[in-house]
Amino acid sequence: MTAKKASSGGTLRKFIVAMVIILIIAIGFTGLNYYLKYFSPNVTDKQEYLYIHTGADFNDVYKTIKQQGIVKDTASFYHAAENMNYVSRIKPGRYHLQNGMSNRRLVNMLASGSQEPVTLSFHNLRLKEEFAGFVAKKIEPDSTAIIRLLDSTSYIQQYGFTTDNVYTMFMPNSYQLYWNITPEKFFKRMYANYEKFWTPERKQKAAAINLNPIEVSVLASIVDAEALHDDEMPAVAGLYLNRLKKGMKLEADPTVIFAENDFTIKRVLTRYLSINSPYNTYLHTGLPPGPIMMPSVNAVNAVLDYQKSDYIYMCAKADFSGYHAFATNVADHMVNARKFQQALNERNIKK
Repeated sequence: MTAKKASSGGTLRKFIVAMVIILIIAIGFTGLNYYLKYFSPNVTDKQEYLYIHTGADFNDVYKTIKQQGIVKDTASFYHAAENMNYVSRIKPGRYHLQNGMSNRRLVNMLASGSQEPVTLSFHNLRLKEEFAGFVAKKIEPDSTAIIRLLDSTSYIQQYGFTTDNVYTMFMPNSYQLYWNITPEKFFKRMYANYEKFWTPERKQKAAAINLNPIEVSVLASIVDAEALHDDEMPAVAGLYLNRLKKGMKLEADPTVIFAENDFTIKRVLTRYLSINSPYNTYLHTGLPPGPIMMPSVNAVNAVLDYQKSDYIYMCAKADFSGYHAFATNVADHMVNARKFQQALNERNIKK
């Protein structure tokens, strides 16, 4: 009996040891599988960013990840996303991917909406359509959505603009924005920066020259188009302000080019001066209804801090330096104009 009991006890012990070993192995495999599913490197270097569009569901996200080869093991990502309840927490945005990210890091980033902002920098864009197209390359809304608001009288009235002068609201700068920003939030962001730019000091300077901020920007757009060199902008601005004070037409060539909508024109001929457009300052006295391009900050400041002079005429210098020859009377101006016209003829510039 003693031998049989000992034998039976030994068998039991062996069984228990075997079961423990099996359990340890099973736990080990489970732990390894858990680690591989959640913590092992899975994101590839094939894409720098993952873009999740507004309204996308988990199937859309999974399809994009699979098609773009964003992860090496799509099955483990799918299971991790399910187990971490990401399928019901989709947030649109532009997400920066890092080679070797685990499923857990990737899912946590996507579920929390921890996207990386885009940098939007713009300046000297001529037309609203050009601006909308440029912005649409950086953020999710397309150019049509942006133009729709730019051309919406009822929408832009809330900001104090018209469809003609709303372009003055967009101050050239570098902005940090989320890729999936809505067109409406984009406008609010631009207006906030506009109000920040127009400090009480700048508004006081505008009032001192009998202009409001919008009118300053409209004039600045003409100055910007006319002056190729920033250091000449205050002199050009001063000349135009002199003409406004005297009730003279601005007679600014860039406004004629804008009215003609042909920006290849290098020589403004007499036939262009009669173009029927409110932007033609050879026909109409005062400022045009809106800017002829997006004015730079330097041009706006040049109007506010204009150079005082008696100049009322200017003509491009015949040396094609980009600077102007200024005059206080018609006789001197005609001398300068003939020199420039002769230089154009010598270079066979007829248009």
